[in-house]
Amino acid sequence: MADERFDGSGILLIDQATDSRQELQRRLSAKGFRVSVADNGAAGLETFQNEPFDLVIAELNSPAVDGLSLLREIRAASPRTMGVMIANDGSVEEAVEAMRWGAFDYVSRPIRFDELLIVIHRALQYRNLVSENVSLKGQLRQKYRFENIVGDSKPIQEVFRLIEKVADSDSTVLIEGESGTGKELIARALHYNSKRRERYLIPVNCGAIPETLLESELFGHLKGSFTGATTNRIGRFEAANGGTLFLDEIGDMSPALQVKMLRVIQEHEFEPVGSTKTKKVDVRIIAATNRKLEDLVAQGKFREDLFYRLSVIPVFIPPLRERAEDIPLLANYFLENFCKAKKRKLKPLGPDVLDALTRYEWPGNVRELENLIERLVILAENERLTLDDLPEKFLNGKVKVAGDALEIPDDGIEFNRMVEEFENRLIVTAMSKARGNKNLAAQLLGLKRTTLVEKLKKKGMMAEFG
Repeated sequence: MADERFDGSGILLIDQATDSRQELQRRLSAKGFRVSVADNGAAGLETFQNEPFDLVIAELNSPAVDGLSLLREIRAASPRTMGVMIANDGSVEEAVEAMRWGAFDYVSRPIRFDELLIVIHRALQYRNLVSENVSLKGQLRQKYRFENIVGDSKPIQEVFRLIEKVADSDSTVLIEGESGTGKELIARALHYNSKRRERYLIPVNCGAIPETLLESELFGHLKGSFTGATTNRIGRFEAANGGTLFLDEIGDMSPALQVKMLRVIQEHEFEPVGSTKTKKVDVRIIAATNRKLEDLVAQGKFREDLFYRLSVIPVFIPPLRERAEDIPLLANYFLENFCKAKKRKLKPLGPDVLDALTRYEWPGNVRELENLIERLVILAENERLTLDDLPEKFLNGKVKVAGDALEIPDDGIEFNRMVEEFENRLIVTAMSKARGNKNLAAQLLGLKRTTLVEKLKKKGMMAEFG
């Protein structure tokens, strides 16, 4: 844990136990915090009124002014100040009640300094996130206006029209598309153009969090509910209350969690891990996946009832290869933004470069294009970006078509390999356009379904397309 991030943060410590108060002040000061102390609630409140603090650590049973009253006063005067309560024997229930009134967390006596330090860091991290969220809200609303999403092609314009219609509803949205197509961008556009835009958009990548931790991440947990649960923690659902929860890669969620997810969507309630108390929540769900959920349902890997709950409004983001006319627009958009951000002179993309980019298949979709343009801005040395600046994969072995003629490189080509690669690209494009439906893909290619299946088997593509 890096202490440096919070050096200088102001902490007000209110503790009537002299030895404990002095020891905590000494150790927190040694960690770089600016610490003021008081031996009772009244003195602490007076100190708080004369000096700003990032965090208040207060004893619940403080003389003169009890901890709950002190917390209410502090939160009313300074909502950004975080509160951590010290619970004596028999006052844990009061500490939990204090959390309902706005305390971030509590620690019990005897106070373990390492545990307290973890709570302090989490509280200050949360405070920073809240502050950043407030300052960025205006920028985000501007950034994620529908007209700021780049694309003139018919497929992407249809997506824009759909999300504009549904943004201000509370309907659950399921965004499907390959990796790198911009699913999170669409989710953010939906949130920041909805009536929930003043509240949080909380993202969760269901595929990046181990299954054993995902339940706690989503629903929170109580202290002691499992090994390593040293403090109470709120989950992403509770953090998103009143706002939007973006569940990315929902197809990777385990069957057990799918059951609990279905209940939250249906009943708007859940229990934190280790708790028997139900919490109500008002959250809009936006889910995304790069997998075909209908296929997972057919395979028994995803609950059918949850699929229908999630896909009230289905949105399919087409891959970049299916909207090639957007590639020059996106490339120039990224080029201008990166040149501005990195304070580089704008280097135009030549027609030959745009032609090469348009012919490329873009397996990584828009994200791959964005990364390429950033690389060109940083590494290119000429006044104008040329084919020499492109990585080899954009040029090697490419046969360029100019009108009705073919341009073959001077060093020639390997005919059979090129024919094989072209056939593979045709099949991948057709299968992607048909979203894995072999009957439709075969129709698009003018083949019999059995012929297409034989080719998929021969080329080792059956696993990829099921």
